[in-house]
Amino acid sequence: MTTVESTPAKTRMSPRKRAQYLRIVQYVLLVGILLALLLTADLAQVQDKFLKWDTFTAVLPQAGGALLNTILYTACGFALGFVLALLLALMKLGTVAINRWVATIYIEFFRGIPALLVFIVVGFGLPYAYPDYEFLDIGKVTIALGVVSSAYMAETLRAGIQAVPKGQVEAARALGMSPAKTMVTIVLPQAIKIVLPPLANELIALTKDSSLIFVIGLSPGQEELAQFGRTANGTYKGFTPMIVVGLCYLVITIPLSLLQRRLERGGMPTVTSHHGGK
Repeated sequence: MTTVESTPAKTRMSPRKRAQYLRIVQYVLLVGILLALLLTADLAQVQDKFLKWDTFTAVLPQAGGALLNTILYTACGFALGFVLALLLALMKLGTVAINRWVATIYIEFFRGIPALLVFIVVGFGLPYAYPDYEFLDIGKVTIALGVVSSAYMAETLRAGIQAVPKGQVEAARALGMSPAKTMVTIVLPQAIKIVLPPLANELIALTKDSSLIFVIGLSPGQEELAQFGRTANGTYKGFTPMIVVGLCYLVITIPLSLLQRRLERGGMPTVTSHHGGK
């Protein structure tokens, strides 16, 4: 009587072991890519054009004014954008059809066109459209940033308002509150708490969008970081000023990112930001 020898079953790799191998492969690929970039680059040119220390120390103190201007322009644009966005969100949620149509057309239009076009039209078109008025640099910048941001924040605020439980609205109405008072005292405070994390994300995106201000051509002393970097590049014949400008943007965006993460960990429900790349 013959016996059939049983072949041992193949041992499968455990998910934990597989994950460890995948991590090792990723690390090896990352190190390989970095080494390839370093070995193929002209490090002397990189040092001279991007990391010139004397240029860095000369440009950094000069960037303070442009940094403050960028913060000012972003704050003004965000404030105007928030007011417009709140109005648009209420119009879109209202019962008057024409208001809903106007809000929808505005939101879809300004979300659908590049932000650069808005800056060009506002910067150079407003003086032609309103020749009897003199628009200051900060006024043109605020309008451009406000228009760009309002279309995105409107959808965020609308979603936040709709996230407030309807039972609270019904309870307020049962107590005799008017629709306007219910919205102001009950709905909006809760909606704004809900949308704080995505609004922080919109503020970060708006800070980066402020780099498009350079197309307007601000007067000396009023330039923001991008225009300052372009001017400094021409003066110092290299890209080290752009490294300084990038670090200045990080001074603004990193604290905002930390704030956003803290708000997200606050435990309150949030809505997703609609701000994509523009």
